[in-house]
Amino acid sequence: MNIPYLDLKKVTAQHGEEIQKAVAEVVGSGWYLQGERVKRFEANYARYIGTKHCIGVANGLDALMLTLKAYKELGRLKEGAEILVPANTFIATVLAITENGMKPVFIDIDEETLDMDATCLEKAINERTGAMMLVHLYGRCTYHESIKQFCEANNLILIEDNAQAHGCFYKERRTSSLGHAGCHSFYPGKNLGALGDGGAVTTNDDELAATIRAIANYGFEEKYVARWQGRNSRLDEVQAAVLDIKLTYLDDDNRRRQALARTYYTNINKGMVRLPSFLDGGQNVYHIFPVFIERRDELQLYLKEKGIGTLIHYPIPPHLQQCYPIWNKLQLPVTERLAQQELSIPLNPTMTDEEAIYVVEALNSFQKF
Repeated sequence: MNIPYLDLKKVTAQHGEEIQKAVAEVVGSGWYLQGERVKRFEANYARYIGTKHCIGVANGLDALMLTLKAYKELGRLKEGAEILVPANTFIATVLAITENGMKPVFIDIDEETLDMDATCLEKAINERTGAMMLVHLYGRCTYHESIKQFCEANNLILIEDNAQAHGCFYKERRTSSLGHAGCHSFYPGKNLGALGDGGAVTTNDDELAATIRAIANYGFEEKYVARWQGRNSRLDEVQAAVLDIKLTYLDDDNRRRQALARTYYTNINKGMVRLPSFLDGGQNVYHIFPVFIERRDELQLYLKEKGIGTLIHYPIPPHLQQCYPIWNKLQLPVTERLAQQELSIPLNPTMTDEEAIYVVEALNSFQKF
């Protein structure tokens, strides 16, 4: 078999006729920014997530950056504020913090759950701590009642980085409706992916929503009247039209991901390969299915020879990146160890059961060597 890690052409083809029709309608309309398609998607996505507001922006990084900037402009966060953030995140989460003149405080993680280590959290809090950036990495819900209690006890703003967890649940509520604001990326490979870049912020906070919307549009509260020093960060009409169609299929796609994940959890031998703890009840939408193994590079080559595509998420944690030399000497042992062991295997709604079993068999056969 030949199983690519992700075939975006095949993913898009699932709803190709509807998408092409919607794009053609936008092209024919002559209205490409700040139109009815964006308004419709924002309303539908806010309803889906369970929040009052959704503000479409240019990409996921902007969603994070604009949210923190809005909190600064409103006086709820200050320059130099410390933001608690899991150490095993994608660099965009950290870039948003440093671009706003704030300081990320990296929290090491629990090896089984991949959640922030509670003992490390308690040690990190001080009078400068202003917020927690909770990251639902790989599509796993990392929210717990203890997170809510911790933030309330320490008067922290809770921001959810929901870039990889569209449609994920915590009990009866969706992730990105659990904190004060949720930030979303619609990069093409996401569970809800556009045909280019796109992002959004969801919130129940009227003042925050209005401020983010203004800052994203040059800082204008009304045309040509700039209250804030803003930027240009807008979701366009074509992407909104595509996302609105794909949103109607998101829950079905996530259920397919969950079915494939159960095949993996049930059949992958737990020898050399280690899987994260299993989450049920819709608490994982499997944007990424990671396995951890000390012989990661050997396994990746072996799977490639079997025709199976893989990726590594992410080989260098943010605190070890060259752009952040001030943190390069930090010791975050679990995050650093897992960065050397993580391998992402194929999992997306277009995969067949036979393909999933083929991946399982290849993983199991490698463990015999």
